[in-house]
Amino acid sequence: MDTSEKYTHIKGWGIDADPKNEPTYPMKNYTGDDHKRLDYQRPPQQEKTIEVLHSNERPGLSAVFGTSVPLSGLSGNLRRKAFEYSEGHFGHWFILLLADRINVIEGIIDDFKKGHPPNVIAEVGGNAAWKYNKKGVVRKIVVGSLVTLTMLFLFARSGKKHCKKK
Repeated sequence: MDTSEKYTHIKGWGIDADPKNEPTYPMKNYTGDDHKRLDYQRPPQQEKTIEVLHSNERPGLSAVFGTSVPLSGLSGNLRRKAFEYSEGHFGHWFILLLADRINVIEGIIDDFKKGHPPNVIAEVGGNAAWKYNKKGVVRKIVVGSLVTLTMLFLFARSGKKHCKKK
């Protein structure tokens, strides 16, 4: 069974395979080159030397792939778990978002272990914000300070009420 017959059970599969059925016809200047892509030779498969996560909806790896950081720790385990679900499933994306947040914490802990405290201001773009939007940075600092002081005042005040009741 060749690849084109393998997926015929999927509604709409191969709808663009027939060059006579061109959905963009009168708008497109059709040269015929678009349908030559159906006869391409697949490039040689890249050697897999590391763990690569890919959708469980795909039969195999793409010819060329990569990863910026190998999986490790709790975030890596969560990513493995996420790829057990279909990409259309909420759990897939929710777990990936959670893994990203945990990976940030793991990175900060790793920085401290190496004796290199993170420069949070630079990493969140603080230098660029100060250079191009000083007014916005000052506004965020003022609003953040007011919110923090208000919360501290309310907590301190509620603590005094509890002391008086006893």
